[in-house]
Amino acid sequence: MIVDKLNSESLMKMEDKYGAHNYHPLPVVLSKGEGVYVWDPEGNKYFDFLSAYSAVNQGHGHPKILKALYDQAKDLTLTSRAFYNDQLGPYEKFITSYFNYDKVLPMNTGVEAVETALKLCRKWAYEKKGVQADRAKIVFASGNFHGRTLAVISASVDPDSRTGFGPYMPGYEIIEYNNLEALESALSDENIAGFIVEPIQGEAGVVVPDSNYLKDAYALCKKYNALFIADEVQTGIARTGKLLATCGNCSCEKSCGNQPEVKPDILILGKALSGGVLPVSAVLADDDIMLCIKPGEHGSTFGGNPLACNVAMAALNVIRDEGLAENAENLGKVFRQRMQALIDKSDLVTLVRGKGLLNAIVINDAPESKTAWNICVELKDNGLLAKPTHGNIIRFAPPLVINEEQLHECCDIIEKTILNHKQ
Repeated sequence: MIVDKLNSESLMKMEDKYGAHNYHPLPVVLSKGEGVYVWDPEGNKYFDFLSAYSAVNQGHGHPKILKALYDQAKDLTLTSRAFYNDQLGPYEKFITSYFNYDKVLPMNTGVEAVETALKLCRKWAYEKKGVQADRAKIVFASGNFHGRTLAVISASVDPDSRTGFGPYMPGYEIIEYNNLEALESALSDENIAGFIVEPIQGEAGVVVPDSNYLKDAYALCKKYNALFIADEVQTGIARTGKLLATCGNCSCEKSCGNQPEVKPDILILGKALSGGVLPVSAVLADDDIMLCIKPGEHGSTFGGNPLACNVAMAALNVIRDEGLAENAENLGKVFRQRMQALIDKSDLVTLVRGKGLLNAIVINDAPESKTAWNICVELKDNGLLAKPTHGNIIRFAPPLVINEEQLHECCDIIEKTILNHKQ
Protein backbone atom coordinates (compact mmCIF):
# COMPACT_ATOMS: atom_id res chain seq x y z
CA MET A 1 0.00 0.00 0.00
CA ILE A 2 1.36 3.44 -0.94
CA VAL A 3 0.82 6.15 1.66
CA ASP A 4 1.13 9.78 0.63
CA LYS A 5 3.80 11.65 2.56
CA LEU A 6 2.20 14.06 5.00
CA ASN A 7 3.07 17.74 4.76
CA SER A 8 4.23 19.90 7.66
CA GLU A 9 0.81 21.36 8.39
CA SER A 10 -0.83 17.93 8.58
CA LEU A 11 1.93 16.58 10.82
CA MET A 12 1.66 19.49 13.25
CA LYS A 13 -2.12 19.06 13.44
CA MET A 14 -1.66 15.33 14.08
CA GLU A 15 0.68 15.98 17.00
CA ASP A 16 -1.73 18.53 18.41
CA LYS A 17 -4.68 16.14 18.18
CA TYR A 18 -3.12 12.90 19.43
CA GLY A 19 -0.19 14.01 21.59
CA ALA A 20 -0.01 15.48 25.07
CA HIS A 21 0.33 19.27 25.07
CA ASN A 22 3.44 19.38 27.24
CA TYR A 23 5.62 21.17 24.66
CA HIS A 24 5.29 24.36 22.64
CA PRO A 25 7.51 23.71 19.61
CA LEU A 26 8.47 26.20 16.97
CA PRO A 27 6.17 25.76 13.92
CA VAL A 28 8.54 23.64 11.85
CA VAL A 29 8.58 19.90 11.15
CA LEU A 30 11.91 18.15 10.69
CA SER A 31 12.25 15.01 8.61
CA LYS A 32 15.98 14.77 7.79
CA GLY A 33 19.30 15.84 9.28
CA GLU A 34 22.91 15.83 8.16
CA GLY A 35 25.78 17.59 9.90
CA VAL A 36 24.65 21.09 10.84
CA TYR A 37 21.59 21.00 8.57
CA VAL A 38 18.01 19.76 8.91
CA TRP A 39 15.19 19.65 6.36
CA ASP A 40 11.40 19.75 6.58
CA PRO A 41 9.06 17.49 4.54
CA GLU A 42 8.77 20.16 1.86
CA GLY A 43 12.55 20.12 1.35
CA ASN A 44 13.32 23.45 3.01
CA LYS A 45 16.80 23.47 4.54
CA TYR A 46 17.74 25.00 7.89
CA PHE A 47 20.78 25.45 10.08
CA ASP A 48 20.17 23.64 13.36
CA PHE A 49 21.20 26.11 16.07
CA LEU A 50 19.78 24.15 19.00
CA SER A 51 21.33 20.68 18.46
CA ALA A 52 18.49 19.01 20.39
CA TYR A 53 19.60 20.95 23.47
CA SER A 54 23.23 19.90 22.87
CA ALA A 55 22.50 16.21 22.27
CA VAL A 56 23.71 16.46 18.67
CA ASN A 57 27.16 17.92 19.32
CA GLN A 58 28.69 15.54 16.75
CA GLY A 59 26.23 16.66 14.05
CA HIS A 60 23.21 14.89 12.63
CA GLY A 61 23.81 11.43 11.23
CA HIS A 62 27.52 11.17 11.92
CA PRO A 63 28.62 8.15 9.86
CA LYS A 64 30.94 6.67 12.52
CA ILE A 65 28.24 6.79 15.18
CA LEU A 66 25.61 5.35 12.84
CA LYS A 67 27.98 2.56 11.84
CA ALA A 68 28.41 1.64 15.50
CA LEU A 69 24.61 1.60 15.86
CA TYR A 70 24.03 -0.57 12.78
CA ASP A 71 26.86 -2.99 13.51
CA GLN A 72 25.77 -3.59 17.09
CA ALA A 73 22.04 -3.72 16.29
CA LYS A 74 22.66 -6.71 14.02
CA ASP A 75 24.19 -8.70 16.88
CA LEU A 76 22.49 -7.76 20.15
CA THR A 77 20.55 -4.76 21.44
CA LEU A 78 19.39 -5.60 24.96
CA THR A 79 19.97 -8.21 27.65
CA SER A 80 18.95 -6.31 30.80
CA ARG A 81 21.45 -6.44 33.65
CA ALA A 82 20.26 -9.90 34.66
CA PHE A 83 23.18 -11.12 32.53
CA TYR A 84 26.58 -9.84 31.49
CA ASN A 85 26.98 -8.63 27.91
CA ASP A 86 30.09 -8.33 25.78
CA GLN A 87 29.89 -4.55 25.28
CA LEU A 88 29.33 -3.22 28.80
CA GLY A 89 32.72 -4.09 30.28
CA PRO A 90 34.70 -2.56 27.38
CA TYR A 91 32.48 0.53 27.52
CA GLU A 92 32.92 0.91 31.28
CA LYS A 93 36.69 0.64 30.91
CA PHE A 94 36.63 3.12 28.01
CA ILE A 95 34.51 5.84 29.64
CA THR A 96 36.14 5.67 33.07
CA SER A 97 39.55 6.06 31.44
CA TYR A 98 38.26 8.86 29.20
CA PHE A 99 37.01 10.91 32.15
CA ASN A 100 39.45 9.60 34.82
CA TYR A 101 37.07 7.94 37.27
CA ASP A 102 37.07 4.50 38.90
CA LYS A 103 33.49 3.55 38.15
CA VAL A 104 30.50 4.37 35.95
CA LEU A 105 26.83 3.66 36.53
CA PRO A 106 25.14 3.64 33.10
CA MET A 107 21.62 5.01 32.67
CA ASN A 108 19.52 6.29 29.77
CA THR A 109 18.14 9.83 30.08
CA GLY A 110 19.72 12.87 31.66
CA VAL A 111 17.17 13.17 34.44
CA GLU A 112 17.61 9.46 35.27
CA ALA A 113 21.31 10.15 35.72
CA VAL A 114 20.55 13.14 37.94
CA GLU A 115 18.25 11.06 40.13
CA THR A 116 20.92 8.35 40.27
CA ALA A 117 23.47 10.91 41.47
CA LEU A 118 21.08 12.18 44.15
CA LYS A 119 20.49 8.65 45.44
CA LEU A 120 24.20 7.94 45.42
CA CYS A 121 24.91 11.17 47.29
CA ARG A 122 22.41 10.33 50.02
CA LYS A 123 23.71 6.76 50.33
CA TRP A 124 27.29 8.05 50.68
CA ALA A 125 26.18 10.51 53.36
CA TYR A 126 24.72 7.72 55.47
CA GLU A 127 27.48 5.18 54.91
CA LYS A 128 30.59 7.40 54.83
CA LYS A 129 29.83 10.81 56.33
CA GLY A 130 27.76 9.42 59.19
CA VAL A 131 24.60 11.47 58.66
CA GLN A 132 21.72 10.02 60.68
CA ALA A 133 19.11 8.04 58.73
CA ASP A 134 16.66 10.12 56.70
CA ARG A 135 18.27 13.43 57.62
CA ALA A 136 20.53 13.98 54.61
CA LYS A 137 20.09 17.23 52.68
CA ILE A 138 21.28 18.19 49.21
CA VAL A 139 21.96 21.79 48.15
CA PHE A 140 20.74 23.05 44.78
CA ALA A 141 21.41 26.33 42.98
CA SER A 142 18.43 28.55 42.24
CA GLY A 143 17.62 28.76 38.54
CA ASN A 144 18.60 25.14 38.01
CA PHE A 145 17.15 22.80 35.42
CA HIS A 146 17.86 19.12 36.07
CA GLY A 147 14.81 17.68 34.33
CA ARG A 148 11.13 17.30 35.10
CA THR A 149 10.67 14.30 37.38
CA LEU A 150 9.07 14.87 40.78
CA ALA A 151 12.41 14.64 42.58
CA VAL A 152 14.12 17.36 40.57
CA ILE A 153 11.21 19.77 40.14
CA SER A 154 11.14 19.78 43.94
CA ALA A 155 14.38 21.78 43.68
CA SER A 156 13.13 24.06 40.89
CA VAL A 157 12.00 27.65 41.27
CA ASP A 158 10.41 27.72 37.81
CA PRO A 159 6.62 27.88 38.32
CA ASP A 160 5.95 26.17 34.96
CA SER A 161 7.97 23.14 36.06
CA ARG A 162 6.82 23.10 39.65
CA THR A 163 3.30 24.44 40.15
CA GLY A 164 0.57 21.85 40.48
CA PHE A 165 2.81 18.85 41.14
CA GLY A 166 3.24 18.94 44.93
CA PRO A 167 3.86 17.71 47.54
CA TYR A 168 7.56 18.07 46.97
CA MET A 169 10.60 16.01 47.89
CA PRO A 170 12.00 16.89 51.34
CA GLY A 171 15.68 17.21 52.17
CA TYR A 172 16.55 19.93 49.65
CA GLU A 173 17.99 23.38 50.24
CA ILE A 174 17.97 25.96 47.44
CA ILE A 175 20.54 28.76 47.44
CA GLU A 176 21.43 31.53 45.01
CA TYR A 177 23.55 30.47 42.03
CA ASN A 178 27.03 32.00 41.87
CA ASN A 179 26.91 32.94 45.54
CA LEU A 180 29.75 31.39 47.53
CA GLU A 181 28.67 32.93 50.85
CA ALA A 182 25.26 31.30 50.55
CA LEU A 183 26.89 27.99 49.68
CA GLU A 184 29.23 28.08 52.69
CA SER A 185 26.34 28.93 54.97
CA ALA A 186 24.37 25.95 53.66
CA LEU A 187 27.33 23.56 53.84
CA SER A 188 27.91 24.37 57.50
CA ASP A 189 24.88 22.16 58.28
CA GLU A 190 26.35 18.78 59.24
CA ASN A 191 23.47 17.00 57.48
CA ILE A 192 24.43 18.33 54.05
CA ALA A 193 25.37 15.42 51.81
CA GLY A 194 26.31 17.33 48.68
CA PHE A 195 25.92 20.27 46.32
CA ILE A 196 24.62 19.72 42.78
CA VAL A 197 25.20 22.42 40.18
CA GLU A 198 25.21 23.05 36.45
CA PRO A 199 28.55 24.68 35.56
CA ILE A 200 26.61 26.95 33.22
CA GLN A 201 22.84 27.22 33.62
CA GLY A 202 21.61 26.48 30.11
CA GLU A 203 17.84 26.47 30.48
CA ALA A 204 18.03 29.59 32.65
CA GLY A 205 19.44 31.43 29.63
CA VAL A 206 23.10 30.37 29.43
CA VAL A 207 24.03 32.00 32.74
CA VAL A 208 27.81 31.87 33.21
CA PRO A 209 29.11 32.16 36.79
CA ASP A 210 32.14 34.11 37.97
CA SER A 211 35.43 32.58 36.86
CA ASN A 212 36.32 31.43 40.40
CA TYR A 213 32.88 30.08 41.31
CA LEU A 214 33.24 26.41 40.47
CA LYS A 215 36.77 26.15 41.83
CA ASP A 216 35.84 27.82 45.11
CA ALA A 217 32.56 25.91 45.40
CA TYR A 218 34.51 22.68 44.96
CA ALA A 219 36.94 23.75 47.68
CA LEU A 220 34.08 24.56 50.04
CA CYS A 221 32.58 21.12 49.49
CA LYS A 222 35.93 19.60 50.41
CA LYS A 223 36.16 21.82 53.51
CA TYR A 224 32.76 20.67 54.79
CA ASN A 225 32.99 17.03 53.61
CA ALA A 226 30.13 17.31 51.13
CA LEU A 227 30.08 15.89 47.61
CA PHE A 228 30.46 18.25 44.66
CA ILE A 229 28.08 16.98 41.95
CA ALA A 230 28.36 18.43 38.44
CA ASP A 231 25.33 18.14 36.17
CA GLU A 232 27.10 18.28 32.80
CA VAL A 233 24.25 16.74 30.81
CA GLN A 234 24.10 19.85 28.62
CA THR A 235 27.50 21.50 29.19
CA GLY A 236 29.60 18.34 28.94
CA ILE A 237 31.04 16.53 25.91
CA ALA A 238 32.92 19.55 24.45
CA ARG A 239 29.98 21.99 24.22
CA THR A 240 31.68 24.83 26.13
CA GLY A 241 35.12 24.51 24.54
CA LYS A 242 36.44 21.96 27.03
CA LEU A 243 35.55 18.31 27.28
CA LEU A 244 33.83 19.28 30.54
CA ALA A 245 32.79 22.75 31.61
CA THR A 246 34.18 21.97 35.07
CA CYS A 247 37.67 21.42 33.62
CA GLY A 248 40.32 23.92 34.55
CA ASN A 249 43.02 24.44 31.94
CA CYS A 250 43.20 20.78 31.09
CA SER A 251 41.35 18.91 28.37
CA CYS A 252 40.59 15.65 30.12
CA GLU A 253 40.47 13.65 26.92
CA LYS A 254 44.25 13.98 26.67
CA SER A 255 46.52 12.23 29.13
CA CYS A 256 48.68 15.31 29.63
CA GLY A 257 49.45 14.70 33.28
CA ASN A 258 47.80 17.94 34.43
CA GLN A 259 45.20 17.85 37.18
CA PRO A 260 41.95 19.72 36.46
CA GLU A 261 41.12 22.50 38.91
CA VAL A 262 37.78 20.86 39.60
CA LYS A 263 37.15 17.13 39.47
CA PRO A 264 33.53 16.56 40.52
CA ASP A 265 33.00 13.87 43.12
CA ILE A 266 30.04 12.78 40.99
CA LEU A 267 29.87 13.64 37.30
CA ILE A 268 26.58 13.42 35.39
CA LEU A 269 26.61 13.06 31.59
CA GLY A 270 23.94 12.54 28.94
CA LYS A 271 22.68 14.05 25.67
CA ALA A 272 25.78 14.09 23.41
CA LEU A 273 27.08 10.93 25.06
CA SER A 274 25.35 9.17 22.16
CA GLY A 275 25.58 11.95 19.60
CA GLY A 276 21.80 12.18 19.68
CA VAL A 277 21.30 8.67 18.31
CA LEU A 278 19.55 7.13 21.34
CA PRO A 279 19.20 7.90 25.06
CA VAL A 280 22.47 7.29 26.90
CA SER A 281 23.52 8.81 30.21
CA ALA A 282 26.13 8.07 32.82
CA VAL A 283 27.08 8.78 36.41
CA LEU A 284 30.81 8.65 37.16
CA ALA A 285 32.49 8.53 40.57
CA ASP A 286 35.44 6.92 42.32
CA ASP A 287 35.18 3.70 44.31
CA ASP A 288 34.68 5.23 47.75
CA ILE A 289 31.46 6.83 46.51
CA MET A 290 30.18 4.48 43.82
CA LEU A 291 30.54 1.31 45.85
CA CYS A 292 28.06 2.64 48.40
CA ILE A 293 25.39 1.36 45.97
CA LYS A 294 24.86 -2.39 46.32
CA PRO A 295 22.95 -4.94 44.19
CA GLY A 296 19.22 -4.32 44.24
CA GLU A 297 19.52 -0.69 45.38
CA HIS A 298 19.45 0.91 41.93
CA GLY A 299 19.16 -0.16 38.32
CA SER A 300 17.66 0.18 34.87
CA THR A 301 16.46 -2.38 32.33
CA PHE A 302 18.00 -0.44 29.46
CA GLY A 303 20.96 1.11 31.31
CA GLY A 304 24.21 -0.32 29.95
CA ASN A 305 22.56 -2.06 27.02
CA PRO A 306 24.98 -3.26 24.28
CA LEU A 307 23.62 -0.86 21.68
CA ALA A 308 24.09 2.18 23.90
CA CYS A 309 27.58 1.09 24.96
CA ASN A 310 28.84 0.74 21.39
CA VAL A 311 27.25 4.00 20.27
CA ALA A 312 28.63 5.96 23.24
CA MET A 313 32.18 4.79 22.59
CA ALA A 314 31.88 5.88 18.96
CA ALA A 315 30.38 9.23 19.97
CA LEU A 316 33.20 9.98 22.41
CA ASN A 317 35.82 8.93 19.87
CA VAL A 318 34.35 11.43 17.39
CA ILE A 319 34.67 14.23 19.98
CA ARG A 320 38.34 13.41 20.53
CA ASP A 321 39.37 12.50 16.98
CA GLU A 322 37.75 15.52 15.34
CA GLY A 323 38.90 18.07 17.94
CA LEU A 324 35.37 19.27 18.61
CA ALA A 325 36.20 20.86 21.96
CA GLU A 326 38.86 22.99 20.29
CA ASN A 327 36.47 23.88 17.48
CA ALA A 328 33.84 24.96 19.99
CA GLU A 329 36.36 27.07 21.85
CA ASN A 330 37.59 28.87 18.73
CA LEU A 331 34.26 29.39 16.99
CA GLY A 332 32.55 30.43 20.21
CA LYS A 333 34.83 33.45 20.34
CA VAL A 334 33.99 34.29 16.73
CA PHE A 335 30.26 33.99 17.43
CA ARG A 336 30.34 36.26 20.48
CA GLN A 337 32.40 38.82 18.58
CA ARG A 338 29.80 38.85 15.82
CA MET A 339 26.95 39.17 18.30
CA GLN A 340 28.72 41.98 20.16
CA ALA A 341 29.07 43.82 16.85
CA LEU A 342 25.33 43.32 16.34
CA ILE A 343 24.60 44.80 19.78
CA ASP A 344 26.48 47.91 18.67
CA LYS A 345 24.11 48.20 15.69
CA SER A 346 20.79 47.40 17.33
CA ASP A 347 18.97 48.33 20.53
CA LEU A 348 16.98 45.10 20.26
CA VAL A 349 19.83 42.99 21.68
CA THR A 350 21.34 44.02 25.00
CA LEU A 351 23.77 41.22 25.85
CA VAL A 352 25.55 38.15 24.52
CA ARG A 353 26.97 35.57 26.90
CA GLY A 354 28.25 32.02 26.87
CA LYS A 355 31.24 29.75 26.52
CA GLY A 356 32.33 27.72 23.55
CA LEU A 357 29.31 27.10 21.35
CA LEU A 358 26.76 27.43 24.14
CA ASN A 359 25.61 31.03 23.89
CA ALA A 360 22.59 33.27 24.26
CA ILE A 361 21.47 36.76 23.43
CA VAL A 362 19.16 38.81 25.63
CA ILE A 363 16.35 40.59 23.82
CA ASN A 364 15.47 44.10 24.95
CA ASP A 365 11.90 43.37 25.99
CA ALA A 366 10.05 42.00 28.98
CA PRO A 367 10.31 38.24 29.65
CA GLU A 368 6.52 37.93 29.26
CA SER A 369 6.62 39.51 25.79
CA LYS A 370 6.53 37.48 22.58
CA THR A 371 9.42 39.35 20.99
CA ALA A 372 12.01 36.57 21.32
CA TRP A 373 9.49 33.98 20.08
CA ASN A 374 8.62 36.12 17.06
CA ILE A 375 12.31 36.60 16.29
CA CYS A 376 12.82 32.82 16.39
CA VAL A 377 9.94 32.39 13.93
CA GLU A 378 11.60 34.96 11.66
CA LEU A 379 14.95 33.18 12.04
CA LYS A 380 13.21 29.98 10.95
CA ASP A 381 11.81 31.75 7.90
CA ASN A 382 15.36 32.88 7.10
CA GLY A 383 16.80 29.36 7.44
CA LEU A 384 18.03 29.07 11.03
CA LEU A 385 16.39 27.23 13.94
CA ALA A 386 16.72 28.45 17.53
CA LYS A 387 14.39 28.63 20.50
CA PRO A 388 13.72 31.19 23.23
CA THR A 389 14.09 30.40 26.90
CA HIS A 390 12.80 32.35 29.88
CA GLY A 391 10.82 34.65 27.61
CA ASN A 392 13.31 37.18 26.30
CA ILE A 393 16.46 35.06 25.85
CA ILE A 394 17.43 33.17 22.69
CA ARG A 395 19.84 30.26 23.07
CA PHE A 396 22.24 29.40 20.24
CA ALA A 397 23.96 25.99 20.28
CA PRO A 398 24.90 24.62 16.84
CA PRO A 399 26.46 21.19 16.30
CA LEU A 400 30.16 21.35 17.12
CA VAL A 401 31.07 20.14 13.63
CA ILE A 402 30.14 23.56 12.23
CA ASN A 403 32.95 25.33 10.38
CA GLU A 404 33.82 29.03 10.37
CA GLU A 405 32.27 29.73 6.98
CA GLN A 406 28.98 28.17 8.07
CA LEU A 407 29.14 30.05 11.38
CA HIS A 408 29.51 33.40 9.62
CA GLU A 409 26.60 32.52 7.34
CA CYS A 410 24.50 31.86 10.43
CA CYS A 411 25.63 35.11 12.05
CA ASP A 412 24.59 36.91 8.87
CA ILE A 413 21.11 35.36 9.18
CA ILE A 414 20.83 36.40 12.84
CA GLU A 415 22.03 39.93 12.06
CA LYS A 416 19.64 40.30 9.12
CA THR A 417 16.71 39.02 11.18
CA ILE A 418 17.40 41.30 14.15
CA LEU A 419 17.97 44.41 12.06
CA ASN A 420 14.82 43.83 9.99
CA HIS A 421 12.59 42.92 12.92
CA LYS A 422 9.56 45.20 13.30
CA GLN A 423 8.49 45.63 16.91
